[in-house]
Amino acid sequence: MEVRHATSPNEVDRMGTEELRRRFLVPDLAAGPMVRLVYSHHDRLVVGGVTPGTETVALPNPGALRSEHFLERRELGVVNVGTATGRVTAGGETYELAPKECLYVGRGARDVTFAGHGAGFYLVSTPAHAEHPTRRAGLADAEPVSLGAIEGSNERTIYKYIHANGIRSCQLVLGVTVLAPGSMWNTMPCHVHDRRTEVYYYFDLPADQRVVHLMGRPDATRNLILSGGDAVISPPWSVHCGFGTRSYAFVWAMGGENQAYDDVEVVAVQDLR
Repeated sequence: MEVRHATSPNEVDRMGTEELRRRFLVPDLAAGPMVRLVYSHHDRLVVGGVTPGTETVALPNPGALRSEHFLERRELGVVNVGTATGRVTAGGETYELAPKECLYVGRGARDVTFAGHGAGFYLVSTPAHAEHPTRRAGLADAEPVSLGAIEGSNERTIYKYIHANGIRSCQLVLGVTVLAPGSMWNTMPCHVHDRRTEVYYYFDLPADQRVVHLMGRPDATRNLILSGGDAVISPPWSVHCGFGTRSYAFVWAMGGENQAYDDVEVVAVQDLR
């Protein structure tokens, strides 16, 4: 498991492209049959990914967690970002996840495994202080919110999975946003939320297309060029939004002080720099 330390806005002001990518970009996260994990000291989020292929792959327990098993003091959100139905086993129960479906795995669950040819799994974990039941949800079970319009090239549907009025968790908040054909902007107007770190994972984007992801302070934005399968870590002080060369989907996940979805500071478009 790769460990990344927290960063401040002043540090980012001095970073070039390669340093920005090393600190915040997690490329090609679910590319292979081994679970890849990255630990961020921003709210102690762990992001990961795996494409199991024909194997059954177990969630490892990296030594850096100093725990008996991965979920001893953590909770986990899993989204199938592949093209076929996959299976996640946790605590002796097996759950089938179709593409874009979600599984929440509560603190204390053991023996988590991933399987399914054509499936790919994106993982987000946060520290947990209590146990909540493991639950699966599909798009039909989510709380959909339609935002934007074709005139602004940001018509999109937000499917909320893990949140205060959906699947309950300690601090993890997670959902999937799907852009309508012809729309390319996400989360615009953008915002910051100083009480939570957020991670975006982009998928359903053709290999020859890209997303330009904006981060940094609202008055000093920076950009990262992302491919499908890339994730980007957004510290609490950073904006997080982007536009693609064609429509796509992304998983958004947060961890921090609270779970209030609307606890944000909106940044007006004209105030971005």
